[in-house]
Amino acid sequence: MLGRITHMKIVEEIPLPNHLIVEIWDQSRPIAADTTKVEIIIKIKVDLIPSYFIKPEHFELVKNILGPQIFFEYRKERTFVNNCDRDAIFQELLDSFKRDSLPYLSKQEFPGSFAMSRYWDIEKNRYKYQSPLQVPPS
Repeated sequence: MLGRITHMKIVEEIPLPNHLIVEIWDQSRPIAADTTKVEIIIKIKVDLIPSYFIKPEHFELVKNILGPQIFFEYRKERTFVNNCDRDAIFQELLDSFKRDSLPYLSKQEFPGSFAMSRYWDIEKNRYKYQSPLQVPPS
């Protein structure tokens, strides 16, 4: 059963100056007897508030479709890592994320920019967000 069971464990939480919390998860799993797929998952919960949006109707649209919270998620993985290198590779992925992405995610503007990006995604891709009951019959 190697490679079939997926266990995620939280390894760190980082409070940011913009009041968000970065959750760092390890979803690594064995591939074979001597190799591992090393995977890091970053999650950030963003509570929606009207001030993130240009217009009140933008806030209402996003909240009605996605709910009162939205989630930023980032994944990075390396496959076929020798088991003895697993921890070092995970740490390398984590250090890279902290160095390259954490400064951007820490900015005061990030939650609002992220919320507006969800709004623009809904506007550009309405078909992704419609339930089968909302689609008019052809």
